[in-house]
Amino acid sequence: MKTADAETTGAAAAERIKKPGQLLSIIKASAMGDLCFSHMIGYLRTGMTEKQAADEIERFLLSLGAERLAFPTIVVSGERSNLMHGEPTDKIIEEGDFVTLDFGAMVDGYCGDMTRTVAMGKVSDFQREVYHVVLAAQRAALAACRAGARCVEVDRAAREVIEAAGFGEGFCHGTGHSVGREVHEEPKINKTNEEGVLEEHMAVTIEPGIYLPRQFGVRIEDLVIITKFGILNTVTSTKELIVL
Repeated sequence: MKTADAETTGAAAAERIKKPGQLLSIIKASAMGDLCFSHMIGYLRTGMTEKQAADEIERFLLSLGAERLAFPTIVVSGERSNLMHGEPTDKIIEEGDFVTLDFGAMVDGYCGDMTRTVAMGKVSDFQREVYHVVLAAQRAALAACRAGARCVEVDRAAREVIEAAGFGEGFCHGTGHSVGREVHEEPKINKTNEEGVLEEHMAVTIEPGIYLPRQFGVRIEDLVIITKFGILNTVTSTKELIVL
């Protein structure tokens, strides 16, 4: 006879593997995110505050029909972009800033989650270098994703790119996590989850980053569905460096 604990564990395990309807809700949430990012590319400008940008993200997602936000919106700029989970403040967005936007809509009880980092007005050669290292790391991790891949292997694919470029100390979190009713679910894709394995129809984020104290940070995040052959990326927004 199953115990209550066994039933709870079984339900949690089953929830990791999403049903078609659940995946469709996640895809819809990601589509709202893509539309929102396109909107923000035309809305962001120097002189506005991080809070103003975050408020517009939230207003726009709700205007599209999102039930609510999947998590508190992150907008951080300039030196504050090195804060992984920084809350938006009254800091003015300035020329030369990197601005990191991390946001998600909730649809039918399921979360979206995406991150893009854009530059304001101008970008230094060093900023451009760091951005492209993060992009290469993200692409390497995406290529490593498929049903049966170990979470540590996916994390290693991203981490090796960043370490080879000399920024290993700046990558101070895991490469991703599962997403569903909660924006952070199991399995975690990091360097310590030796037992974690990706399975078909999981929805996971791939979001490496580099964070340089007193300088800036860069994170790029997609939400993908795991398949036998690789992934279905639910986020279609460009990842090329955008200078506004």
